[in-house]
Amino acid sequence: MTSRELQSFLHPHRQLLVAFSGGLDSTVLLHQVVTLRDTLQPGLNIRAMHIHHGLSPRADSWVEHCRAICEKWNVPFEVAYVQLPSGGQGIEGEARAARYQALSDSLLAGEVLLTAQHLDDQCETFLLALKRGSGPAGLASMLAILPFSDTLLLRPLLATSRAQLEEWAGVHRLSWIEDESNQDDKYDRNFLRLRVVPLLQQRWPHFSRSVARSAALCGEQEQLLDELLAEQLDNLMSPEGALHIESMLAMSEARRFALLRRWLSWHRAAMPSRASLQRLWQEVALSREDANPRLRLGEHEIRRFQGELYWVPLLTIDREKSYLWPAPYHPMNLPGLGMILLSEKGMPVRAPAEDEIVSLRFKASGLLHIVGRDKRRTLKKIWQELRIPPWERDATPLLFYGEQLIAAPGIFVTREGQATEHSCWHIDWQKGVEQ
Repeated sequence: MTSRELQSFLHPHRQLLVAFSGGLDSTVLLHQVVTLRDTLQPGLNIRAMHIHHGLSPRADSWVEHCRAICEKWNVPFEVAYVQLPSGGQGIEGEARAARYQALSDSLLAGEVLLTAQHLDDQCETFLLALKRGSGPAGLASMLAILPFSDTLLLRPLLATSRAQLEEWAGVHRLSWIEDESNQDDKYDRNFLRLRVVPLLQQRWPHFSRSVARSAALCGEQEQLLDELLAEQLDNLMSPEGALHIESMLAMSEARRFALLRRWLSWHRAAMPSRASLQRLWQEVALSREDANPRLRLGEHEIRRFQGELYWVPLLTIDREKSYLWPAPYHPMNLPGLGMILLSEKGMPVRAPAEDEIVSLRFKASGLLHIVGRDKRRTLKKIWQELRIPPWERDATPLLFYGEQLIAAPGIFVTREGQATEHSCWHIDWQKGVEQ
């Protein structure tokens, strides 16, 4: 890519964060944007970030190499040290997730992220998707421009081959890191890069460009389906993102699955396999009315409640635990769930007496008399009558004074917890919010 072409691609963005591993690809990318800054666009603001995964014994020396390059080219440099969780994605998936999270956390207001994937990477991504049996959405592979963390992720080199990058590096006498793990063909991408793609390109020299065209055509098909199905999906979804089941019963399987994929995409879920979509429909959507079906996808579950599908985060809640809320009743976090606080916007309840111990719990026994009902009921019956989904019941704290249930904040108040003219609190439960 020439400086003029790069300038056109980046327009109108002038604040850039470059993901800089120090390898050939990112070294050429950083050099190209530095060249653009030093020739045609002096107002370009460039920062570089290196992700230290700690996977190689040479990782510390790579940091110093990248730091020296950035000092030479007058580019502000930052290092993010990450630890890889064991979330079941494999080391490649975990490293990728940690890398993008660190880059997202580092982005400043107005910046866009630049990464150095190139034409050969696109070919490998397409072949990996083909190996997984992906449909058009997966085969569309990587986009040159896509939304990322409230800004954009740009891939300026996506139409440039590795051979062209090597030529640029040779002409400009660039030095770069060679990661020894790139030669380990136990990783699927390396296997394709080292063994499969060279053989294909030996037979068909323009194979990677042909694959890129196929990926682009798959992307266009998906974009067209997005446009055609957008209105129907909107009509099927509640404002909270639940998906109505009954209207989908008479659809063809192809249309139903296309809508399910777009519903999951709306929730920013990873695309499931066809087998997972079939399980979703058969085991969750079409299960017995009295069942409580669920299908786990990553760190979320798909649940059904009263004729709708819900995308629900996984929560581990100790329902036996009690949280004391001592005076002077400052806002209190319940880890992973939310925050309880006193606020004028909250639900009115009576204030506790001086000798009443205030606590938050997740279960209550016996018969309860809530405001607005003329009979006592069990907590389970109250949840059912108020149409509260099972996963929200488990994650809603119950306010107790001593052993007396006072309220489920935001949902109901017991008669014993009713506010009076002379005794009133306002309890606010903010789900998912932590101080």
